[in-house]
Parts: sequence; C-alpha cells; structure tokens
Amino acid sequence: MTSTAIRRRPTKRGATLLVTLVCTVGLLVTAAAPASAAPLPVGGVGTAVHNFVWSPNAVAGANNWSCKPSAAHPNPVVLVHATGVNLGTNWVALSPMLANAGYCVYAFNYGMTWLSLGRIGGLGDITASAKVLSSFVDRVRTSTGAAKVDLVGHSQGGMMPNYYLKKLGGASKVRTMIGLSPSNHGTTLSGVVTLGINLNLIGFANTILWGSGLSGLQQQMSTSTFQKNLWVGGDTVPGPRYVVIQTKYDLVVTPYTNAYLSGGENILIQDQCPNDRVGHVGMFADGPVLANVMNELGPNVPNFKATCSGYGLPL
Repeated sequence: MTSTAIRRRPTKRGATLLVTLVCTVGLLVTAAAPASAAPLPVGGVGTAVHNFVWSPNAVAGANNWSCKPSAAHPNPVVLVHATGVNLGTNWVALSPMLANAGYCVYAFNYGMTWLSLGRIGGLGDITASAKVLSSFVDRVRTSTGAAKVDLVGHSQGGMMPNYYLKKLGGASKVRTMIGLSPSNHGTTLSGVVTLGINLNLIGFANTILWGSGLSGLQQQMSTSTFQKNLWVGGDTVPGPRYVVIQTKYDLVVTPYTNAYLSGGENILIQDQCPNDRVGHVGMFADGPVLANVMNELGPNVPNFKATCSGYGLPL
C-alpha cells in the first residue's frame, strides 16, 4: 500500500506540471501570434482641418519606408497634394484607403515658400516642385525595389507631374498618372484672368505674384508662359497611362474642361453620379471620386460606375 501510494504521487504531480506547462506554452503562443491589424480610419473634412494645423507632414497610411509591394499591388502610389494645402490635409481619405487595401503609399510636401508657414504648399516655382517630385519618386523606387510608381495628384498636384513626365525623364518611372481636377492647361479662375487681360493688369499681377513667392499661382494661369511651354508637342508622352477625374462644378480650374488631356482617359464624375455636386476642393473626400481612383489603380474595370454616395464638399 505504502509503496504504491508513493509511486502515484509523483504521477499526479507530473500530470499537473504537464498540464500547467501545456497551458503556459499555449498562452505564450497565443500572445506571440500576430493579430490582424485594424484598418486605418478614413478621414474627412474634420480630419483634414485638424491635420492642416497639427499634422502637415504626416497622414495615416503614408510613408512606411519598410513597406514592400505585393504581387497584387506591385506599384507604390505617390500622392501629390494641391495648391494651398499639405500632404496631411489632402490625403486623409485616400492614403488610409490605399494602405488598407494593401498598397505601399507615399506622400510629400512641395512648393513651400516664406509665406507657407510650413503648411501652405504649392506656392513656389512649379519647375522646382517637379524636381522635388523626381527625387521623391527615386527614393520610393529605391526603398521598395519597384521599377515604376503610380502618381495621384489633386489640382496643381495633378498638373505639376506632367512637367516631370515630359521634361525630367519621369515617363519611364511612372505606370499611371491620375489627376483629380488637375490644373492642366491652366485656369481663367472663373474669368478673373480674362478680366485682367482685358484691363491690361495681367502683367502687374504676374510681377506681384512672382515677387511675393507665389510663382506657382501665376504659372497655373491659362495664359502663362509655363503653360504654353509645357504642352508643346502634345498633352502626353509614351509610357504612362493618363487618367483625369473631373467635376463640372469646378470653379477653380475653369473652364472645367481645361483639366482634360488629349490622349488620356477623361472621366466626368457627373456622368456616373449626376447628383454629385462636388467642387474642386471637395474632390479629396468625394466617395465616387475615390472609388474611381481605386478602380483605376486596381482592377481597372471597363465602364466602371461608382456608388453614388458620400459626396464631397461643393466647393
């Protein structure tokens, strides 16, 4: 009896220790297992206003320099902001959307002058801004190992890359160029430029803009020498695929058809969603606009039609 009891005790203890060990290992394995990352929140107007002041150099989803493109999304996406804002403001919606979908996403600020206060971009000389874009694209390509990137730009950010593509050898490094209400072919600013010409004030206005560090604004006038020189030889160059997404309610790029490129795909958002009254500024957070961007970068479904909801600001 005694010897049997003595033999049973270590067996019970061993079983207890074994169970404890298994449970402990299980907990450690569970703790070590990577949890699926929660999707990044997609921002809107409130986030954009907050970022303008507090986060001009960062936005959710962008500039993860350890990101490596997947087989599904082999081309990194570089986002190019509009005049008067910064990357933190312009891309509060699209950057996290792309990151959540598995893209490597990057964004940068450009065109900052003494008037910018570190937040108001796109004011400086556009040729200099295009050189900043060129250096940034090379940095992205080196970091990711990708041969080409996709570019998505808003307003000046959709026009300025054309200088990079045509004049700085960027065409071989870009797969797709998407412009959201791009200031291609300049703007009359709803007739203000035309009025200035008629009143013989345009030369004076040009001098003021250049002298005050606002050359990027003058270069976007439809009558500027920059515009005339940019489009010599045609709107596009071989290599990249060009896409313009525009709204007929654009009061900044006027006439709105100045955004279009001959030789590219020109999408008028009201052809898909007639009730969408999104304006030039509101393009950055307009549901149909963003859906079209995602389609053009991804499956590129022919005759794509966005869901008509989540409209952007009519500004």
